[in-house]
Amino acid sequence: MSLMMTLIAQAGNLDPVVSGEFSFLALFAKAGWVVKGVMIILMIASFISWVIAANKFFYFFALKRRAKDFEETFWSGRTLDELNAGLGQKPQDPMARVFSAAMREYEQSQKGGQNNGAILGTQGRIDKVMTLVINREIARGESGMTGLSIIASASVFIGLFGTVWGIMNAFRAIAASQNTNLAVVAPGIAEALFATALGLIAAIPALIFYNLFSSEIDRYAARLEGYADELSAILSRKIGKDA
Repeated sequence: MSLMMTLIAQAGNLDPVVSGEFSFLALFAKAGWVVKGVMIILMIASFISWVIAANKFFYFFALKRRAKDFEETFWSGRTLDELNAGLGQKPQDPMARVFSAAMREYEQSQKGGQNNGAILGTQGRIDKVMTLVINREIARGESGMTGLSIIASASVFIGLFGTVWGIMNAFRAIAASQNTNLAVVAPGIAEALFATALGLIAAIPALIFYNLFSSEIDRYAARLEGYADELSAILSRKIGKDA
C-alpha cells in the first residue's frame, strides 16, 4: 500500500515536460532495439492491412457494378449468340467470363452429333467449365485474405512479446537502481503498453476487414453459382431444341 501511495504521489508531482516525453515518438525513440523492432513490424503490418483493405474495397465496388450491368444486359431480351458476340474475347466481369466459357463449350459441342449421350455429355462439360471458372474467380477474390488473417492473428502475439520485453526492462531498471521511483518504472511500462497498443491497432482493423471481405466473397460466390444454375438451365433447353 505504501509503495502504491508513493507512486501516486510521484505521478502527481511529475513535471509537464517530463510527462510530454511519453508521446508516441518519444516512446519509440527511447525504446530498446527489440521493442523498436516489434513496433516497426506492427506499423508495417498495419499499413499492409490498410492497403489490402483499400484494394478490396475498390475491387468489390467494381465487381458489383459490372455484375449489375451484365445482368441487365443478359436479361434485356437479346439472344445468347448476340450477347456472346458482344462480349469480345476477354470479358472483364467474372459473370461474363462464366457465360463466355459456357457458350464456348456449347459452340464446340454443337460441331458434333447430338444424340442422347452427346446431349448429356455436353451439359456435363458446360457445368464443369462454369464450375472451374467460378472457382478461379473466387480464388482471385480471395487474394490478400491470407495476409489479413495472418496480421489479425499474429499482431496480438507480437505486441504481447513487446509487452513482456518492456516489463522485463522495467524490472531490470528497478533492480539496477534499487528503488521504485516512478521515473525508473514508467519508461519500461510505457514501452510495454505502447507495444500492446500497436498490436491491437494492427490486429483489430485486419480482423474486421477479414470478416467483412469473407462475407463479400461468400455472397458473390453464391451470386455466381446462382447465375451458373440459371444459365445451365437455359442452355439445357437450347441443347434439347437443337437435338
